[in-house]
Amino acid sequence: MSAISRRRALGIIGTTAAASLFGMPAIGQARTKINVGALRFTSHAASFVAFERGYFEEAGFDVEFKFFQAAQPMAVAIASGDADYAVTAISGGLISLAEKGAIKVIGGALSEESGIYGQQILASNAAYDAGLTSPAQLDGHSFGITQAGSSFHYMGSKIASAESAKLKFKPLQKTGAIIGAIKSGQIDAWTIVPHIAKPLADAGAWKIIGSVADYLPDYQVTTLFTSASNARDKAEQNKAFLAAFARGAADFNAALVDKTAGTAAHDDMVRLIHKYVYTDKDYEQAAPGIINGAMRINEGAAMNLASIKDQLDWFKSEGLVKDSIDIDTVVDSSYVRIIGQ
Repeated sequence: MSAISRRRALGIIGTTAAASLFGMPAIGQARTKINVGALRFTSHAASFVAFERGYFEEAGFDVEFKFFQAAQPMAVAIASGDADYAVTAISGGLISLAEKGAIKVIGGALSEESGIYGQQILASNAAYDAGLTSPAQLDGHSFGITQAGSSFHYMGSKIASAESAKLKFKPLQKTGAIIGAIKSGQIDAWTIVPHIAKPLADAGAWKIIGSVADYLPDYQVTTLFTSASNARDKAEQNKAFLAAFARGAADFNAALVDKTAGTAAHDDMVRLIHKYVYTDKDYEQAAPGIINGAMRINEGAAMNLASIKDQLDWFKSEGLVKDSIDIDTVVDSSYVRIIGQ
C-alpha cells in the first residue's frame, strides 16, 4: 500500500552481533535518505547513538530526524509518508492505522525490567498533601494523558484497575502541557519515563508515589514501526535499519543500563544523548536526568509479543479500536526475535 495522506491518517485516529543477525547492505551501495521519527527522550537514544556513531551510515542510510511531542502524531507521519521509521508507544491511533493497512510494528525498543528504575507514577504536590501518597489512593483523582488511546491512557487505566480506582482522564495533547498541569496542580497524577520523573521530583515539582513496573512488569513501552508497504516490500532495507538501531541500543545498554563499558563510555554516552535531550540545559544540569532515564532497550530490537497483545486487548476492551483487529494486523513478527509469547 502506498503512503496515505496526512489528512486521511488524522481522520483515522479522530552491536556487531545485531549486524550479523539482520544483514547489512553491500559496500559501496548508495545511501538511502530516510526520515526517522523520535521524541527528545533518553528512551529514544538507540536512534541517536546509531546516527552519531555512524551505524545508520554504515547500514546505507542518510538519516534526518523528525521530532514529535506525542506518540499518535508519529503514527500519522508514518502513514502519510512524512517519516519512514519511528519509535514510540502503541496507541489507539497506531492500531487503527494498522487496521487500515497503513503501518506495521517490526521491532521492540524500550521495556520495563525488574531491577531497573523505570517509569514512575506521579502525584502533584497539592494532591500529595491532600492524601494521594500511593497509587492505592488514586480513586476519584484526575490523571494526565496526551490523547485518549495513548500509552498514558493505557498505563493509567491498568494501574487504576489494579487498585479498583476510577480516574478522571484529562487529554492535554503534549507532554509539556501535562508537565505544566501537574506542576501547577491542575491535574493530580501522571506516569512518565524516569529522566523526567526523578529530576523534577528532586527539584520539588511533584512527588513520586509508585513505579509502573509494579503494575506492568515486562511492559513493552515502545516499539519500532514503519509503513505497511515498507514492511512488505523493503525487507532488506528494514533489516539494515534494525541492525543499525540494535547496535545503537547495545552501546546504550552497555554504557548506561548494564554499566559494563566503563566510566569513559558512560560519560561519552551521556554527552552524546545531551545533543538531543535537555538541549536547553547545560551538560551538568542535563546529565542527572539523562542518566535517570536509562531503561533497557531490547537487545536486537526483540519484541515482547505478550505485552503488545495485552495492550491490543485493552484498546479493544475500551472500545478505542475495532474488535476484529488481531495481533497480525498490527505486528509483522518476521524481522526480530519474539519474546514473552
